[in-house]
This record gives sequence, structure tokens and C-alpha cells, in this order.
Amino acid sequence: MKKRIFALTLAAVAVLASCSVNEVKDSSEGTEVTPKAETAKTNDLKYGSIDIPGKDGALCGAPIYVAYENGYFTEEGFDVNLISADFETRKIGLNNGTIPIVNGDFQFFPSIENGINVKVVDGLHEGCIKFAVRPDSDISTVDDLKGKKIGVDEIGGTPHQVASLWLENAGISADPSDGEVTFLPYSDGNLEFEALANGEIDVAALWDPLGSIHEKAGDVKIIFDLGKDPYFVDHFCCFLYASDKVLKEDPEKVAALLRAYRKAQEWIYENPEKAVDLIVDKKYASIEDKELAVDLIKSYGYPSAAEHDNNWDSHVESDVKYFVDGLAKIGYLESDPDKFAKDIYQKVEVQK
Repeated sequence: MKKRIFALTLAAVAVLASCSVNEVKDSSEGTEVTPKAETAKTNDLKYGSIDIPGKDGALCGAPIYVAYENGYFTEEGFDVNLISADFETRKIGLNNGTIPIVNGDFQFFPSIENGINVKVVDGLHEGCIKFAVRPDSDISTVDDLKGKKIGVDEIGGTPHQVASLWLENAGISADPSDGEVTFLPYSDGNLEFEALANGEIDVAALWDPLGSIHEKAGDVKIIFDLGKDPYFVDHFCCFLYASDKVLKEDPEKVAALLRAYRKAQEWIYENPEKAVDLIVDKKYASIEDKELAVDLIKSYGYPSAAEHDNNWDSHVESDVKYFVDGLAKIGYLESDPDKFAKDIYQKVEVQK
């Protein structure tokens, strides 16, 4: 029964719903490209030009922005075009290798089970989603959500799947046919917040920074924080997924990309204030409160160089298994959990 929830969304956005909000898409081609920040000529770089989805407005997408602006992609031989890409563009790009890597969440796993040719190759960061209610709401725990309306950015997207897992673990069905909760999609986070304020929905599942901005302003109270909830805390909410075609044909290309991402993660760990300045000044995310943004960046658990050197791959593999087990337990995966977890994770030798 639970499998139906994912089956309904695979043809839409669940496959590649990741830490992303309000992407701007070209209606004819599905992509919009950011002018290149790096100045190196494509012909001078080992791997040449590639596209990476990275125009999504999410604060937690910091490693992509930093790797782009600080030249880490260039150092590793890439001329990167940051694009916003719709579902079909990402799917086609991953399968044919023109998009070698994307960031995505554990809700990606059922999509792999249904045939998307990608592997988990690294962990990116921890929680960046909050569930908000009105300040005067009597909702305070997951047990209070039965019979309620929950706003999400899209059916099948990450907030929807996080909410589904939270509900199912508490014994509340997230299957719409059971009628225990209702999910309503809002294409814009501000519209979702307005719907919460005027009573159209009881709960808003919001990406950071929007949820945190309204919490600080006193407009909402937070009943769920992905980075603090006992089930999710200290686990990756966002992984890096590589095209299986690229992994097979040129594994060093994936390794080079991971080196760029890791340089960015380590720089963010060492320089959270500078990372926020870069993100805000370059308008990668909409947040004016830099102090709040710094607190959020720190909360996402971007790793230091020492952490990358200390059994990092085992940590990633363990979290893959953790969420595979969780999704299998509530019926969202049909495969044998042990085998599936081994099949979808691929360790990449990152060091040169």
C-alpha cells in the first residue's frame, strides 16, 4: 500500500526532488544556466564543460555555490554551468551522463528501485527542513497531525517524504487514500506560509531559510526540525548521487567532482561567515539576516578535513543503510534492505 505513494510521484518530481526550492525553469528546454564564475577556458580543462543543477535557492546548497565561486570545480578540471533543471532534464542528463552528479535525499531511494541509473557516492549535509504551525495552534507533536492538512512544496518532494516518514513511524498513514492526513502542494514557499497564516493548512513543511526566518520573527512555532529530531539527527538528509554511466566509463571524473565538493564543505566548516557572505551577496539564497544564516549553515554539519579523512565513507554507507531500513520498514521499499543498500552505494576513491 505504501508503495503507491511513490508510484504516484515517480513520473513527476520525486526522483530528483532534493534540497531545492522554487527553481526557475525555461519552459521550452527545462534549464536555465548561470554565467560561469570561473575564467579558465574550457579547452584548458581536463574534463571540459559540464552541467550541474545548482540554481535552487536553498541555503543548504552551499557546497555547490562555494565550489563554483571559489574555483574548486575549475581546479579539478571542470568548466561548470550551474543550471536549474526540471525532472525530465535531470533524468535524461543522469542517464546519458551529461549531468554527472546531483544532490538528493533519502527519498531518492525508491526512484532508484524503479530504475533510475544513479549511485550514492557521498554525503553532503544534515537537516534543513522545519515543520511550522501558527503560534496559537494546539498542534505540538506528530501525534496531533492525524486529520490535518500539511503544506509541502511538491508531492513527492523532500519535505513531503520527510513528513511521510515521520508520520508512518508514529503509526499515522501518509497514504492519501487512507485519509488520515492531507498533503497540499504550493509551488512557492511564501504562498505556503500565507496558506498557513490564513488557515488553509494546519502545518507548513518548509525549507530553510524560510521556516527559520518566520520562527525568529515569531510568526510560527516549530514542531519538527530535521536537524534535531531524534530519528533524523546526525544523519545525512542530503547525499550526492552520480550518474552510473559516468561511474562506469570515467570513475576519476566522479572522484574529481567529489574532491571539489569536499574542498567546499571543508571551507564552509572553516569559514561559515564568509560562506554566508558569498551566498547572500551572489544571491544564491534569499535571506537578509546573515546572523541567522550563519547559525543555519553551522547546523547543517558540513565536515572538516579531519572528518573526511576519518572513516568518512563508512559514515556515508551507514546512513544509506539506515534510511533504506527505515523506508523498507514502513513499506516504501520492496527490495531486500541489505542487498539494496549495498547496490545503491558506491565508494569512490577520492584521493589522487
